[in-house]
Amino acid sequence: MSLSLRATMIAAAIFAAICLGVAITGFMSLGSLTDPKAIEDAKGFAWFWAFLGSIALGLGLLAWRITPRSDESEDP
Repeated sequence: MSLSLRATMIAAAIFAAICLGVAITGFMSLGSLTDPKAIEDAKGFAWFWAFLGSIALGLGLLAWRITPRSDESEDP
């Protein structure tokens, strides 16, 4: 299976948005927890999703960076 760079960028953006949304939700829900163990578990969960989102964002930016531009192919 081969994905084009444009499809890779779109998929990375969608996946990053979902992951970062889950991370933000996890961080915002910390205020309602009282058990210290549950708070630590929730922080770990939220940081994991933030990490996944940042990796997806980085790969999407890398795909965008290596995409050939139409103005670069023209010789001056």
